[in-house]
Amino acid sequence: MKLMLGTSNQGKIREFQSLLEGLDIELYKPVEELLDLNVTEDGETYRENAVIKAKAYAQAAGMWALADDTGLEVDALDGAPGLRSARYVPNPNATDADRRSYLLENLRDKPTPWTARFRCVVALAHPDGLDITAQGACSGQIIPEERGNHGFGYDPIFLVLAKGRTMAELDLEEKNKISHRARAVRNLIPHLKDLMASEGS
Repeated sequence: MKLMLGTSNQGKIREFQSLLEGLDIELYKPVEELLDLNVTEDGETYRENAVIKAKAYAQAAGMWALADDTGLEVDALDGAPGLRSARYVPNPNATDADRRSYLLENLRDKPTPWTARFRCVVALAHPDGLDITAQGACSGQIIPEERGNHGFGYDPIFLVLAKGRTMAELDLEEKNKISHRARAVRNLIPHLKDLMASEGS
């Protein structure tokens, strides 16, 4: 089965490659196929945004595509940044570090602990429009100082309570056992296997 990874985020690509390892799937990256899509994520839910991205990549690549939409929901901020996690800072050129700093600035006067969760929806889409989705979540707390060199995004300030470490202090193998994206992909794999069986029949 051929599958386009619908993201240019290298951190996500590494996670997807690891999570799908062992399956009889030939993975493609946008850069390898000279795909440079600027997909407008104007959905009102994680599912809608994931499907929008997966369908765009599926149609551009002419094969099944896998994409996700992920958000960080902080209770003290009434669930923000949520759907706007990647666009949280009012600056289109903001970096991951800028987003973390902006989040901590908005939390500065809020009572602790800053409970939060990562939520992820992954979507498989076919060029003919068919789509399949699955979701996962991971709970934790936001901490005021960055820790760890792994991961990306908000990982360095997201404390996984069960581990006593931030998401950025976990190596890829550890992260892919407990993360929101790992749980979403694991929930999607049975559907992937069904598709692989049907395509091979």
